[in-house]
Amino acid sequence: MAGAATVVVGTKVATALKSRTKTIDASAERDETERVRRIYDKAANHYDRAIGLMEKFLLGGGRRWVCSQSHGDVLEIAIGTGRNLPYYPSSVSLTGIDLSPDMLAIARHRAEESGRNVALHVGDAQALGFPDGQFDTVVSTLSLCTIPDERRAVAEVRRVLRPGGRFLMLEHVRSPVLPARTVQRMLDPLVVRLQADHLLREPLQPLRAEGFEIERIERSKWGIIERVSARKPA
Repeated sequence: MAGAATVVVGTKVATALKSRTKTIDASAERDETERVRRIYDKAANHYDRAIGLMEKFLLGGGRRWVCSQSHGDVLEIAIGTGRNLPYYPSSVSLTGIDLSPDMLAIARHRAEESGRNVALHVGDAQALGFPDGQFDTVVSTLSLCTIPDERRAVAEVRRVLRPGGRFLMLEHVRSPVLPARTVQRMLDPLVVRLQADHLLREPLQPLRAEGFEIERIERSKWGIIERVSARKPA
């Protein structure tokens, strides 16, 4: 009897500890998400100038490559200041979400100036406010590197895609080239602390874990830049 009681008490303690750990993890994730929002609200006014320099060196025609393949009802997660807007086919029905209201305000102004019809909403890629199977295409450019829980974001992308829908992605990733990866490892702690930008992530891992079929992968710039086309099983 004493042994049985000990087992019961031990089970209750373990359950309580597990529940408390989940609560702490959820709280930490909310705090990190809010930190990302603050960083990008603060960066909004100079973001285009800063990212423009990096794009010339690293991205090439990456934005065009990703956006030109979209079709039907399209969602762009973390649309930022709307730098992808010029590259979408005129035939798509476009929706964009971003954590940062200040970034989104610039995207809205860019859309109005260009005459692009796009529905823009403040939103979290980790908890998309759309029903299951609403979109034919989801686009992500340079966003999984800053989303606190990229696996959860990928799971949400899969949820809102229709069967056979495509996830098109442009991202900087952990390089397979040792010298480049060594530099990334050195810089990663500082960049994560200052910009919430993770240099060592590998988005193919959560894509495969969530059951996406990888159709195409292109890597460039010492393996740092990755273009991916993935499909939700039909």
